[in-house]
Amino acid sequence: MELGGFSVSLNVADIHASDAFYKKLGFTVFHGDKTQGWLIMKNGKTNIGLIQGMFDKNILTFNTGWDQDATETETFTDVRELQTQLTEQGVELTTKADLNSNGPASIAMVDPDGNPILIDQHR
Repeated sequence: MELGGFSVSLNVADIHASDAFYKKLGFTVFHGDKTQGWLIMKNGKTNIGLIQGMFDKNILTFNTGWDQDATETETFTDVRELQTQLTEQGVELTTKADLNSNGPASIAMVDPDGNPILIDQHR
């Protein structure tokens, strides 16, 4: 099961303060828009998302079809196929993709410790 690029999406109270803090740790803005309340930051191959006002908790995020640099991978497992595989294994999904669709979609679940996991496909 190939999940794609990985990042931790942090639920932040003040995106400006978090942006300044993570820049001190060597992160640079890779993508996003502070005025919309989100930034993707990068330090080497490490990605973090700073998300203000969209989620209640921090989220483990996988981007199927992308690598760590948000570059499209040659091959990937479509999120709908991942949904089918996970459902067959008894994983309860909190968000499901329309199995009759194609292109961008996402699924979500919660691990046994309550950590939200998002698998987000942009292509």
